[in-house]
Amino acid sequence: MALTVNEIFFSIQGESSYAGWPCIFVRLTGCNLRCSYCDTVYAYEEGNPMTLAEVIAEIKKFPCNLVEITGGEPLLQEETPILIEALLKKGYKVLLETNGSLDISQVNSQCVRIIDFKCPSSGMARFNHFGNIDSLSPHDEVKFVIGNRKDFNYAKAIIALMREKPFFKNIIHFAPVFGKISPALLARWILRDNLAVHLQLQLQKIIWRKKSRGK
Repeated sequence: MALTVNEIFFSIQGESSYAGWPCIFVRLTGCNLRCSYCDTVYAYEEGNPMTLAEVIAEIKKFPCNLVEITGGEPLLQEETPILIEALLKKGYKVLLETNGSLDISQVNSQCVRIIDFKCPSSGMARFNHFGNIDSLSPHDEVKFVIGNRKDFNYAKAIIALMREKPFFKNIIHFAPVFGKISPALLARWILRDNLAVHLQLQLQKIIWRKKSRGK
C-alpha cells in the first residue's frame, strides 16, 4: 500500500482556524481540478511513492502534534483515509484540506475536514459537491476563495443554503485571491453585508513572500 507524496515539511499553518500554529504538512500528488489561481501546480504530477509506514516515520521526525493532509487533492488517493485513520490512532490532530469536489464522508469525522468550495473565478465551481454539507461535523470548516464581487455573491448564496441546516455552526472562511483582490476590499464587503464569516489571509504568503513551496 503506497501513497504518492509530493512533499512533507514542517512549517507554520497559514490558513483555517489553526493559522499561526506549527504544523506538519503532507502534500499528496494529483488534482482533479485546475483552478485559475492555483499556487501548487507542481503537485499536479510531481511525487514519489511512499508506504504508509514511511510517511508516518517522516512525520515523527518533527516535534509537532498537528498534521495537515493537503494536495493537490488528497482524496484522489484511496489510501488517504487510511493514513488519516492511522494518524488519529497515534494521537495526532489531523486536518484535511480538500477542494470540495469529492465526498468527504469516507474520512473519519474526528479529522478536521476543511472544504474549499470553488467560486466562479476559479473556473471550477461546476465541480462543487454540495452533498458534503450534510456530512460536516461541527468542527469541520468551509472556505471560499474570493476573486471578485461575483465570487462574493456566489459564496453568500451558498452560505444561505448552509444556514438552512439547523445544525450548521461551522466556521466559514472568506479568503481573497492573493494579489488579485485586496483584503481591505473584501473586509469592507463582509462588514457592509454583515456576514458572520472569518476573513482569512494566507500567512505563509505574508511571511515567506518569495518562497514558492515547502512553506
